[in-house]
Amino acid sequence: MNRMIVTSLTAATLLTGLSACGDEAGEETASAGPEPAVIDERQDNLEAVSDSFKVIRTQLESGSPDFAAIETAAVDINERAEAMENHFPEGTGRDQGYDTEALPTVWERPDEFAAAHQKLVEESAEMVTIASGGDAAAVGAQVKELGGSCKNCHDDFRLDDD
Repeated sequence: MNRMIVTSLTAATLLTGLSACGDEAGEETASAGPEPAVIDERQDNLEAVSDSFKVIRTQLESGSPDFAAIETAAVDINERAEAMENHFPEGTGRDQGYDTEALPTVWERPDEFAAAHQKLVEESAEMVTIASGGDAAAVGAQVKELGGSCKNCHDDFRLDDD
């Protein structure tokens, strides 16, 4: 009889403790477990793309652009764009509880996401070609195309956190 009472009290204590593990509204939250390394890889990669894009824009705004720096940044963007193909495996989104700006549409509309990715790869490859020519006006025009391919993906597949 004592063992039954102790077991019941222990179970009640555990259940009370577990019920406190929900969010502030008292609802339980789903735990995604440890964040997959690929999420950090894709976030680092995308941040580096943004940094390289800023190098290109800064050089163009300088009045005396360093085309070697522009070309280096363009190559970096293109290489990183190509690597993105492997940075969005199924099960690494916000709806699995991970801290990411990738929307579920990445996986719900895979053909559209693949097309947006391909556009980025193509525009970044074109930037590499144009950057090697040393023509600031041509690079400036391609910045608009490359930026548009970034915006296209952000509009449909990335959380707008602003």
